[in-house]
Amino acid sequence: MPDSQPQPPHSPTPSGAAGSGALLLSGARLTDGRTVDVRLHGGRIEAVGTAGSLTPPAGRVDLLDLTGHLLLPAPAEPHVHGDTALTADLPGPVSYASADVQRRITEAALLQLGHGATALRAHVRVGDVAGLDALRAVLRARRSLRGLVELTAVAMPRMLTGVAGADGLAVLREAVKMGADVVGGCPDLDPDPAGYAEAVLEVAAEHGCPVDLHTDAADPARLTRLAAMAAGLRPGVTLGPCDGLGRLPAEAASRLAERLAAAGVGVVCLPQGGCEGPDEGMAPVRLLRAAGVRVAAGSGALRDVARPVGRGDPLEAAYQLAARHGLRPEDAYDAVSAAARAALGLPEVRVEAGFPAELLAVRGDRLAGALSLAYSRIVVHRGRVVARTSAVREYGDAIGAPDLGLPRQGRGEGGERLP
Repeated sequence: MPDSQPQPPHSPTPSGAAGSGALLLSGARLTDGRTVDVRLHGGRIEAVGTAGSLTPPAGRVDLLDLTGHLLLPAPAEPHVHGDTALTADLPGPVSYASADVQRRITEAALLQLGHGATALRAHVRVGDVAGLDALRAVLRARRSLRGLVELTAVAMPRMLTGVAGADGLAVLREAVKMGADVVGGCPDLDPDPAGYAEAVLEVAAEHGCPVDLHTDAADPARLTRLAAMAAGLRPGVTLGPCDGLGRLPAEAASRLAERLAAAGVGVVCLPQGGCEGPDEGMAPVRLLRAAGVRVAAGSGALRDVARPVGRGDPLEAAYQLAARHGLRPEDAYDAVSAAARAALGLPEVRVEAGFPAELLAVRGDRLAGALSLAYSRIVVHRGRVVARTSAVREYGDAIGAPDLGLPRQGRGEGGERLP
């Protein structure tokens, strides 16, 4: 449904971390075609019923008319470089001063929240020039954004092996003590990539942390060894963007995909472009999925020196998976929602009673249309509306054109005709 339809009235914004009252969403359309009411309470979906069947519970309740909107589980962002985001147009070298990083990561998180992502995983450099200041800034941003969006941090040291890597290993351990949620990094940049990965896995095992490694995955022997080391590690291992897998012969890539699936290693691809400059392809999503690998999709670099453009929009990532890589719209959206949440270790979301109230309402009535043209969005996090984007389209009148009954607006505010 085009964005020229009337917008729903603004509902009061509940206060408190998970909404102090209830929120009743009325007239929402689900992907299976049903039109329903959804009642939220205490940060969870309390009830789902046919349109008009649910009544507000006693006590405080907010009403939100979602007529004309498709209601979806909210997407999540599993791979963004928040410490360097939004630096493409800045003069001089990127500043890692704490205040600058906090401002950038906060702005980037709010941008992506507006698109619908209620949880984000930011890869943050530690050691070298940044030291631990960038991580401190991200952790401060996480506290300030609490109640709006869940922000987690991956500590990314540059070197972990040899004499030069001793400091990096100490910094990585300190980063975990400070509050980094995930241990990671880029083994491809270390003289001993296997040793780097082994060091990261060791620190993760010590602290019970997830692992998220930034790797091209172009070396079959190295990836095989990594899968063997990661097998069975809990709470889990994620690799991304794994562009190199897409450049391998299909038979070799299939064998590696089977090893990753057997080891329980997930992959985060970047359909909107990589993190290191010119696009060199993408991970073979369909091949990985066929092998049983959990494949999520993220944004990667967001308007930094290496990649000066980017929207950070999960629905655009899903659109790219469907339009360029042949996934069904449902599978493409799964990569930015259910699979992305799983990669972040978050509970599953369905529009059913008992599930977390992490939701995205998009103007439209079909998922394919929402991925194609989703300008108006309402974002619900922990049971309350936390972001709203409204767009109205206007067209000039065509003299003598037949009235085909198409939804449109030919007048501006106040009823005046467009020039």
